[in-house]
Amino acid sequence: MCHVIVTCRSMLWTLLSIVVAFAELIAFMSPDWLSGFPRSDSKVSGVGVDSGEYRPSLGLYSRCLRVGTRGGGVTCGPYARTFGEVASGFWQAAMLFLAAGTLVLGGVACISIFSLCFQSILKKSIFNICGLLQAIAGLLLMVGLMLYPAGWGSEKVIGYCGPEASPYRPAQCSLGWAFYAAIGGTLAAFVCAVFSAQAEIATSSDKVQEEIEEGKSLICLL
Repeated sequence: MCHVIVTCRSMLWTLLSIVVAFAELIAFMSPDWLSGFPRSDSKVSGVGVDSGEYRPSLGLYSRCLRVGTRGGGVTCGPYARTFGEVASGFWQAAMLFLAAGTLVLGGVACISIFSLCFQSILKKSIFNICGLLQAIAGLLLMVGLMLYPAGWGSEKVIGYCGPEASPYRPAQCSLGWAFYAAIGGTLAAFVCAVFSAQAEIATSSDKVQEEIEEGKSLICLL
């Protein structure tokens, strides 16, 4: 019989697991990992034409920049059509680790929804299994984030950040919100891994067992 068990700690863990997975996915896809030095289109002039400065941005496989000389808006899209065209070998490795970590977190987020009804898999606590997977995902993401700055010496980054750019030195570029979001998601993944133990304790408490023995199928506890 399926017992739907909802506690504050298990629900908080579920929601946080979903948020972390989405945060990492959005960061991975964003072109705002690096913000280039301010640029202006000196060839553009005229009434109603925006010729002010703007900062191009560069992501793992995409970028945002102003295309053309007629004052058009900033266009965003992938700069790499294939995996081999990614700016740096370090970025390719970082993408693999980040994608693997994000995929694991996405899987855990899906499983966490079903944890409201199923608390064990093959007689193993679903919370402990998911906590272990989240810790592994956090390690994968951490490796990816450490590899990412090693690719700042690539020709692509130099074009955005200036000739002084080198590994772990972005020169005239500044870190974009996506990089910080990825760091925050990585830290939150470890928090989820630790908090999964509290979710396990909450759903296997004596109060929950008493509710099950009374024949209740929907159990909500603070």
